[in-house]
Amino acid sequence: MLPEVHGWLRRRTSSAGDWPVRDLVAAKGETTVSVVLPARDERETVGEIVGVIRRELAPLVDELVVIDSRSTDDTARVAARAGARVHAQDEILPQLKPMDGKGEALWKSLAVTSGDVLVFADADIRNFRASFILGVLGPLLADPSVMYTKGCYDRPLHGTPNGGGRVTELVARPLINLHWPELAGFVQPLAGEYAGRRSALERVPFLTGYAVELGLLIDLLELAGLDGFAQVDLGSREHAPQCTEALGRMSSQIMLAAWSRLERQGRITAAAAPSLRLSQFRRGPEGHEVLVRDIGIGERPPMITVSA
Repeated sequence: MLPEVHGWLRRRTSSAGDWPVRDLVAAKGETTVSVVLPARDERETVGEIVGVIRRELAPLVDELVVIDSRSTDDTARVAARAGARVHAQDEILPQLKPMDGKGEALWKSLAVTSGDVLVFADADIRNFRASFILGVLGPLLADPSVMYTKGCYDRPLHGTPNGGGRVTELVARPLINLHWPELAGFVQPLAGEYAGRRSALERVPFLTGYAVELGLLIDLLELAGLDGFAQVDLGSREHAPQCTEALGRMSSQIMLAAWSRLERQGRITAAAAPSLRLSQFRRGPEGHEVLVRDIGIGERPPMITVSA
C-alpha cells in the first residue's frame, strides 16, 4: 500500500459511533441533507428502513426519497406508506432514453432532490440502523474539505463474519490495487452506503448498473483527490446474498467499468470493444445449458450538463 494511503487511513477513517445525531444536528447549520434509497422489489425491507430514518433522524434529514427502479411488487406503496417521497425511475427526465440499473436510479435522484449533501443507502438491508446514515454523513458535516464519504463494514454470510463481499475480493480489489492504488485503502469500495456533496456529484458521470460505485470512486478521485474522501466503519451489514450467476454478471459490469476508465485515462488502447454479453452455464435435463446474458453498461453525463 502506498505511504500516502496509509496516511489517509489514519486521518480520514472514523467509526459510526463518532458521529452522534445531536452533534451532527449542531454541525448541520444551513446545510440541507437528502437521503436516497434506490429500490427494486424490496417491499420486505424498504418500509423498515424508511421508518427508522423518519423516527430517528428527523432533525437531520430534510428529504427522504425512494427511487423505484421498475419494481414488480408493491415496493413503491410500502415506501410511501412509511413516509418516503417515491419517484418512478423512468418518470424522471422522461425526455431521455431510459437506461437500466442502480446507477441510473442514483443519477436520476440528483434531478428530484435538492439537498446540498446526498446520502445513498441500499434498500435491501436487514436490521437497518440509523448509524448507517449518521456515519457517512458525519465527515461531510464536520469538515468542508471532505467531498465524499464511503461506508465500510463486515458482511456476514452463512455464519462467517466476513463471508460476503465476493465480488469485491475477487474482482474490484485486484483491479483497484493494480490500476488505482490510491484507492486501495477502501475496505468496501463497492459499498452501497455513501454520501457526497451535490457540488461534486453533479460534476461527474454516473455509470449504470452495478458499475456505478467503482466509477464514482475513480471519477471523484480525479475531481477531489484522495484527501477529499473519508471512510467510516459502520459495523456489520446484512442483506440477502445473491446467487453465483448474479455475482458473475455483477463482476462483468465492474470489469467493464474499469475498462472504460482505463481507456478514458489513456492507459489502454482498445483494439476492439469488449464483449457486452456473458455466457454462463446451468445444468438442465439434457446436460449443461448455455445462458447468454447482456452485461452492457451505459453512462450518464454529469448532471450539471443536463438542462432541466
